[in-house]
Amino acid sequence: MSAKEMSFVKTGDARTFEPEPGMRRQVLSHSDQLMLVRHFFEQGWVGARHSHPHHQLVYVVSGAIRVDVDGRVFDVRAGDSFVVDGGVEHQASALEASEVLDVFTPVREDYRELVK
Repeated sequence: MSAKEMSFVKTGDARTFEPEPGMRRQVLSHSDQLMLVRHFFEQGWVGARHSHPHHQLVYVVSGAIRVDVDGRVFDVRAGDSFVVDGGVEHQASALEASEVLDVFTPVREDYRELVK
């Protein structure tokens, strides 16, 4: 990706989507191989158990979430991070209102379609 093609997203320009009740999503900067996504979870939100082929790096900016990764359950709080390998079933829920940054590789085409 050349400098002319680089992805630059200002916070105020990021579109916000609500793919399910209790969750808001912003697709931030991305390339063909990498994508940064910001999620906001309301306390009590429970996400669907799922898997995807993308590797996912998760960083909790604020709040606390409970995560089940392939049957291993753990709580993560602000400043904590973890990785979910592609193809591994996982689920998250919000123990309190939370902000989470996710990095996906390769890029999630299903999310990129949202911002075109």
